[in-house]
Amino acid sequence: MNQHSRSSLSIFTLQFNSLILRVIGILLIGMQLNAGPPEGFSPLFDGKTFKGWEGNKDYFRIEEGAVVAGNLKQKIPKNQFLVTKKEYRDFELRFEARLIGQGNNAGVQFWSQRIPKHHEMIGFQCDIGGWSKGAIWGFLYDESRRRRMLAEAPQDELAKHTKPKGEWNKLCVHAKGNQIQIWLNDFQTVNYTEKEPSKKIPRDGRFGIQIHSGPPAECWYRNIWIKESNL
Repeated sequence: MNQHSRSSLSIFTLQFNSLILRVIGILLIGMQLNAGPPEGFSPLFDGKTFKGWEGNKDYFRIEEGAVVAGNLKQKIPKNQFLVTKKEYRDFELRFEARLIGQGNNAGVQFWSQRIPKHHEMIGFQCDIGGWSKGAIWGFLYDESRRRRMLAEAPQDELAKHTKPKGEWNKLCVHAKGNQIQIWLNDFQTVNYTEKEPSKKIPRDGRFGIQIHSGPPAECWYRNIWIKESNL
């Protein structure tokens, strides 16, 4: 085989391998999009429409079967939430999320409500991203109420279980009665007991998908499944 033939074969092999990788990637994405809910769970988001949700669509869109919160073109002036119309009490929520862009803060509200005539929500949040003290994936924050972290995991342990920025992380939130538990990629980050009475801190409410104010960023949410415990 002459040099020209070897060169042509190498180019063909590279092109063929690249095509195979693209096909595999498309198949993997398709498997993720077509994955049904785990046994006993129902979809909170259907992967195609905003049915059952309300929010400012300037900051939320649907792409590749995921809710995309935020944008990569301009600063996000204030927190934005895509909120369920239905309220929930005891539940287990499972979802996947990934952050891209300059910004690094998002989260999922639960047992929460919109604040009347305001852009904010009030209630518990499963945090996503990072802050000045480090990563906050899977931490429990009290949004617009006590305004502080209620429970968190050690940074060194969290780092072992957090995927690099831009990759998908799996989260699970279990809330029943006074107990809130959160897992990040099967690592438990939160085991919290609420001691305040339910009249002061409600044990029911709506879910809200958040993108935090700040530099351009997107948080993608997909495979959002829920199992209600009070049925």
